[in-house]
Amino acid sequence: MKFIVSSTYLLKQLQVLGGVINNSNTLPILDNFLFELKDSKLTVSASDLETTMSSTLDVESDEDGSIALPARLLLDTLKTFPEQPLTFVVEDNNTVEISSNHGKYALAYADGNEFPKAVELDNPSTTTIAGDILATAISKTIFAAGNDDLRPVMSGVFFQFSTEGLTFVATDAHKLVKYTREDVKADQVAEFIMPKKPLNLLKGILATSDDPLTIEYNDSNAKFTFENSVLVCRLIDGKYPNYEAVIPKENPNKLTIDRTQFLNSVRRVSIFSNKTTHQIRLKIAGSELNISAEDIDYSNKAEERLTCDYQGDDMQIGFNSRFLTEMLNNLNADNVQLEMSLPNRAGILTPIDGLDEGEQVTMLVMPVMLNN
Repeated sequence: MKFIVSSTYLLKQLQVLGGVINNSNTLPILDNFLFELKDSKLTVSASDLETTMSSTLDVESDEDGSIALPARLLLDTLKTFPEQPLTFVVEDNNTVEISSNHGKYALAYADGNEFPKAVELDNPSTTTIAGDILATAISKTIFAAGNDDLRPVMSGVFFQFSTEGLTFVATDAHKLVKYTREDVKADQVAEFIMPKKPLNLLKGILATSDDPLTIEYNDSNAKFTFENSVLVCRLIDGKYPNYEAVIPKENPNKLTIDRTQFLNSVRRVSIFSNKTTHQIRLKIAGSELNISAEDIDYSNKAEERLTCDYQGDDMQIGFNSRFLTEMLNNLNADNVQLEMSLPNRAGILTPIDGLDEGEQVTMLVMPVMLNN
């Protein structure tokens, strides 16, 4: 088996696939990339058993075969090469020889047949979506997903497809983000929970691509096909909590404010907040918003005043500043609206502008008890 491939082209594909490989694998074969050669097409795959991703590259070759090569060694070597053709030749003594312009490098390979096969999906449902839309949906929601192993359903992003539109939801019980697209529709109703790892991989690859991407899914797995790559992953098993029930419907108190100004104020004031609760206090009266924080143990405190547009009763409400900062950071609007009902009910943050046609973002943040 022999093939010739451009060094930078190969490195670019392998770096993406390298994101799939765990630092410590239970099966040694998973520390390798699988190289499958067929009719001048080289398919390279990486897997951690839950997620398998493969890319197809054009190479010069007229042979077939499959081998598994050590991922870390290959990546470290390729990073050091300037752009040049590399020749890979499988030798008799169980090594692969790579020839560059300046030298030769031999590395041991494993049998390609030992590599776990990607799952084939039986009669899946299919939806097509533009790559950049999916990347936006992921980046707008994934930060709100939880890390709690005891509640695995909350550690992923909930995909809800219907003939009306697509909805993506993430929550960790303290904050919740719901992202909706009405300009993209699915043929039939479906819902599943995607784990974070494959979503982060997709987000990185799709951010710059507006090519269509096909999502196929059944009860246990999902498959994403785009350009020359395929990603198959196991879905999180379980029922997603009824998130609509926690979004308060009646919110008479509405605060409208410049997002950047609000974000910078919250960031500054939160430096003076208690290091365990990160609590900041919003006191709203008339058209004035007063943001304050206090760390009684160290006698640190800070207070800032902002002008805002406010309709509603005067109120005081406490929030965890880290959640508020994260949410404001993930909106690209110039102005945002914070809707509240009572100091012990969740606040709803929505962007007023900066959205595409058919795009909606609702962020919900739970308040913290204020100690007067």
